[in-house]
Formats: sequence, C-alpha cells, structure tokens
Amino acid sequence: MSETINVTVRLDREIKERVENLFQDLGMNLSTAFNIFARQSLRQGKIPFEISDPFYNEKNQARLARSIAHAEAGKVTVHELLED
Repeated sequence: MSETINVTVRLDREIKERVENLFQDLGMNLSTAFNIFARQSLRQGKIPFEISDPFYNEKNQARLARSIAHAEAGKVTVHELLED
C-alpha cells in the first residue's frame, strides 16, 4: 500500500457541513470523496466534470439574443434593457 499524507483544504464552514452531509448520504466521508475526485482527475487528465458560468447557459444566451434583436430593431431602448 502506498504512503498517505495529509492535505489541508479550506472551505467555508457551511459548504463543508453541506458537502459532508451529501457524502455521508452517499456512504463516504470527505476524505474518500476527495480521493475519488483526485483519481478521476488523473484518469481523465482533466477535472472530471464541466465547470461553467451559469450566465452562459442556453436560456440566458437566447434571452440576450432576443434583447439585442429588439434593440437593433428599435423596439426597445438600452435603458429598458438595463432595467429588465
């Protein structure tokens, strides 16, 4: 068996408590979950899930495109866009 070491990770207290509860529901502790994350990262050669900004989701982008089209067609003012 390989040698293990301790790693310190800083989390907000509320996040830590919530994630510990989630992992407990999944039958593991925080250490096991982070080990799974690390191993999957190594296997895949990347973070094993998508990281994205919710602003760029499909719904927001469609709304932005409609707003731009309305503004370009003179149907709405920039001020109205900002207030919406």
